[in-house]
Amino acid sequence: MSKLYRRFYFKYLDIIRKARFEYRRLRYYFHPNVHLGKKVLLGKNVRLDILFGGKITIGDNTEILDGCRIWTYGGEISIGNNCSINPYTIIYGHGGTKIGNDALIAGHNMIVPSNHIFNDTNKLIREQGLTELGIVIEDNVWIAHGCTILDNVTIESGAVIAAGSVVNKSINRNTVNAGAPAREIKKMI
Repeated sequence: MSKLYRRFYFKYLDIIRKARFEYRRLRYYFHPNVHLGKKVLLGKNVRLDILFGGKITIGDNTEILDGCRIWTYGGEISIGNNCSINPYTIIYGHGGTKIGNDALIAGHNMIVPSNHIFNDTNKLIREQGLTELGIVIEDNVWIAHGCTILDNVTIESGAVIAAGSVVNKSINRNTVNAGAPAREIKKMI
C-alpha cells in the first residue's frame, strides 16, 4: 500500500468514525430531558435512559465510551465539561448524581445514589424502600477501574480513588483513597 493511499484510507476511516459519533448524538438531540453539550462523544452501545422521570445533562467536550449506561430512575444526572467516562461504567440517578468538570472515571465503575433500607427484620428488604441522598463528584477527580460509589457520598476536588475501591463515606480534597471500604492512604500537597 503506497503512503498516499494509506494517508487517504486512514483519513476516510477517521471521517467515518466521527460521523458515527454524530449519529449517536442525534439519537438524543431532540429528547426533552437529555441535554448534550458541544463535542460530546458517545461510544458504541451507550444508553442514556430517562426511567421514571428525571433529566440527563452532559457538558462540552465530554466523552462517554462504549457500553456505558446512564439511567435516571427519577433523579437528575449532571456530568460536567471535559470529562471522560470509560467503557462499561454504570451511573444511576435515583437521588441525584452530580459530576464536576475534568473528572476521569475509568471503566467498569458503578455510581449508585441510593441504598436499600433493611432495618425492619419483620419485612422483606424490597418492601422497606430506599434512601436516595445523592452523590457529588467534584472537579478534577480520578476514579480508577472497578470502583463502586455509594449513596450520600461527596468526593472532593483533586481526590483519587484507587482501583477496586468501595466508597461509602465522603472523600477529602487532594487525597488518595483505597480499599473496601475506601480509606485515605495519602494526602497530596
